[in-house]
Amino acid sequence: QVQLVESGGGLVQPGGSLGLSCAASGSISVINYMGWYRQAPGKERELVARISSGGSTYYADSVKGQFTISRDNAKNTVYLQMTSLKPEDTAVYYCTLNYGGAVSFRSWGQGTQVTVSS
Repeated sequence: QVQLVESGGGLVQPGGSLGLSCAASGSISVINYMGWYRQAPGKERELVARISSGGSTYYADSVKGQFTISRDNAKNTVYLQMTSLKPEDTAVYYCTLNYGGAVSFRSWGQGTQVTVSS
């Protein structure tokens, strides 16, 4: 069984910064990519950022220039550094993992709350 554990969520003031991390453990063959989604109240879950094992990245237009995704393949860990945070960034942030060779699988973390408020 594969497990994803997020950490780093919490309360931050507008304009502040916050870093999230997600560590994967369990029966993982190879990691294809890891990423972050978020879901705000009343909204659908949306992709925020994604990074492949080779280092290719994707960012939602809404967070380009604000968020930076990185990873440590040796530790099966992905990070999300968030800066210039706004109240609209408030959401539950979910880590996701796509892994496998010929057949791929998807796993999700339980989510971590990020609240941007003064």
